[in-house]
Amino acid sequence: MDLQLEGKRALITGSTSGIGKAVAATLAAEGALVIVNGRDTTRSEATAAAIVEAGGKAVVAVGDISHEDQAAAILRQVESETGGVDILVNVVGGSVNDGWSVAQPSDWAAMFNLNVVSAMRLIAALTPSMREQGWGRIVQIGSAASSNPPPSMAGYGAAKAALVNLTVSLAKDLAGTGITANVVSPGPTLTEGWRDFAFSFARFQGLEGDFETIRAALLAGPLANPSNRLGEPHEVAALVALVASPLGASINGANLRIDGGFTPTVN
Repeated sequence: MDLQLEGKRALITGSTSGIGKAVAATLAAEGALVIVNGRDTTRSEATAAAIVEAGGKAVVAVGDISHEDQAAAILRQVESETGGVDILVNVVGGSVNDGWSVAQPSDWAAMFNLNVVSAMRLIAALTPSMREQGWGRIVQIGSAASSNPPPSMAGYGAAKAALVNLTVSLAKDLAGTGITANVVSPGPTLTEGWRDFAFSFARFQGLEGDFETIRAALLAGPLANPSNRLGEPHEVAALVALVASPLGASINGANLRIDGGFTPTVN
């Protein structure tokens, strides 16, 4: 299927690993000019080089969008090298010192800055030009934890829930502009970082063993889902590509779960 992304310019934050890297590769394969963003120059350049080697188009914008000055520098570079952004995919996120037994208010503040304020910062900077051209796509990478939060991820779940809330508000604010705003919310997804999370989560649940043993135990217990599997980054990327494309024009203000049925509710 042709997703009509040829010539579109896509900024994907946190695109040097995991879901972000898969999104960058997928959008590039569909013809978009991809702006690879990460905090590490070597990894960013390696990701862009792999895209170009595969026949895609990519440039690099290194920096940490959770810091206002670095985000501003990234945006200046993007404007200089590409002339603007048609598609913004906010992948950057994460959690530290999460859970009610260990988290401090400062940890929550840091998580909200990373997961919510960073996204808002880029949205505020890029939507004016999207309004002028009458087309644009904002895609946030959320989490199943936003609607099915475990106690071990309290702050992270709350931050991702805020991301869903602000995206619905944003979609309403952008009504009639040709810009859509949506959230794609993966469940447990087999990324490089998920292995580290799995061991940490297993310790929280009192589980022991090698990775395959822990994965099986988690899927049989706290991470059980009707699909009986973990998601794959390329599957999430495929959904992001559809939402970001002209074919996704009627997908707006939505929280699209791609979690194997992990979230046990209708909404």
